[in-house]
Amino acid sequence: MPLPRTPTTPTSLLTGATGRTAALAAALLMAPLAQAADTLSLPADTSVGVELVDTLSLAGDDARQEGILLRPADLNQASHTLPEYCVIVGDAQRHDARIRIQPHDVTCIETDAADSSIFSGELDASVYGDDGNYGIGCDTGACKLDSGHTFTLTLESPLDITEQRNPSAEINKERRQANGDGVANPIPEERPDPEAGN
Repeated sequence: MPLPRTPTTPTSLLTGATGRTAALAAALLMAPLAQAADTLSLPADTSVGVELVDTLSLAGDDARQEGILLRPADLNQASHTLPEYCVIVGDAQRHDARIRIQPHDVTCIETDAADSSIFSGELDASVYGDDGNYGIGCDTGACKLDSGHTFTLTLESPLDITEQRNPSAEINKERRQANGDGVANPIPEERPDPEAGN
């Protein structure tokens, strides 16, 4: 089931993201923004499928890695699906023979024909293994999860991520409204071809 959308007021972009996350979020800002401000919402205890963007390796006991990246994955056991273009940021820590992943921020794009809406906010979710225990089981040695490893996130509290201001979309809108006039999209001035008289 896709995320439901409800009207709300836009808020500022999330802060505290890593440089890599900020770069990915900036790349997501290139599409036009829909006119209406909305919120993508999910209730608590909802599960969504995700996968690791990069390989995760936690060799030592209590080893920790911050700023890991996740993206949506289509899993049958998940109750809902995120928009296709999402980046989820979290932290991972090894505890005995399990990797505990704690997601905390999410940025998504939802497209509708030529328009796109950008949503960003905090995420309170936990990862449970196939055995129902907290964290993902791993080998006692390297404790490594490959890129593309899939699992489900379970929301600990309701998710409400709000539509964000998109400067790129505003510039594109100004260019379309200019219809070729003005600074936003000037029409080249017609001048005689200097080669035409030769």
